[in-house]
Amino acid sequence: MQYLSVAETAEKWNISERSVRNYCAHDRVEGAFITGKTWNIPENAEKPERSNKKREKQRTLLDILQEEKRAAYSGGIYHKTQIALTYHSNRMEGSRLTYDQTRSIFETNTIGVEHEILNVDDLIETANHFRCVDIVIENAKTALTEKWIKDLHLVLKNGTSDSRKDWFAVGDYKKLPNEADRMKTALLEEAADQMKTLLAGYNRKEEKTLEDILDFHVKFEQIHPFQDGNGRVGRLILFKECLKYHIVPFMIEEDKKQFYYRGLKEWKNEKGCLTDTCLKAQEQYKAYLDYFKIAY
Repeated sequence: MQYLSVAETAEKWNISERSVRNYCAHDRVEGAFITGKTWNIPENAEKPERSNKKREKQRTLLDILQEEKRAAYSGGIYHKTQIALTYHSNRMEGSRLTYDQTRSIFETNTIGVEHEILNVDDLIETANHFRCVDIVIENAKTALTEKWIKDLHLVLKNGTSDSRKDWFAVGDYKKLPNEADRMKTALLEEAADQMKTLLAGYNRKEEKTLEDILDFHVKFEQIHPFQDGNGRVGRLILFKECLKYHIVPFMIEEDKKQFYYRGLKEWKNEKGCLTDTCLKAQEQYKAYLDYFKIAY
C-alpha cells in the first residue's frame, strides 16, 4: 500500500491541507493513520463528501402534480387524480356521468352520448371541477381564507343553472336555509361569523394532522356556508390540506358514501367512523402512487 502526505492528498482532491487534516482527525478517511504529527493517507482513499453538503431534495407528490400539470402530461398521477377526484366527488352529489364520460371530457373536451339524456349542469360542473383541482394543486401551500374558499366555489358553480337564480349566491354565502344530508346547518345570520371563527382556529396551528384536517372538514360541512356545492368544495379543501402537510390525500368513492356521511354526523362523539373511512380511501390513493412509483 502506498501512502500520500497531507500536501499531496490536498493537491489530488483540490482542497486545502487543513480540510484534509480535519477529515483524517474525524476518521473520515478510511485507512489513514498518524505517525508523530504526520498523516499517512492511502493513495486510493476517496475524498469524503462535505458533511454540510445539501442533499438533493426529494420530490413530493405535490411537486410531481404541479410538474405534470404545467407540462400537460397525460397518463401520470395528475391525469389520474383529475379524473378520479372529479368523478367520485360529483357522483357523491348525484351526477349521472360515468367514469369514461368524465375521462373523455378531461382528455378531449368531448362526450359521447347515445340513447340517454344528460344534465347540462353535470357537464358544466365536471369541467369546472377540473379547474378547481388545478387551483388546489397550484395553491396547495397557501393559507385557507374566506376569499380563497369563496373563489373556489365561484369557479365550481360558474355557468350552471344555479348561477342564474337570483337567490343563489355563486361565490358567496347562502341566502336561504339549507340542510346537509338531513342535518341542520348554520343559520343565515351566523354562517359568516362561524366561518371566520373556524378559519381563525384552524390557521392558528402551524402544523396539521389528519385529525385536524378532518375536524375542519366536519365543521365546514356542518356550517354548510354555500347554498350548494359545499360537499365538493369541502372535499377539495381536504385534498389541498393533505398535499400541504404531506399527508397522503384521498377521495371518497361511491361505495364509501354512507360511511362518510355517517362519520360526519358522529364526529363529535366518535371520530373513528370518519377516520377509518378516510384511511381506507387513502389506501386506494396509495395504490395509485405505488403504480406510478411515487414515494409517500
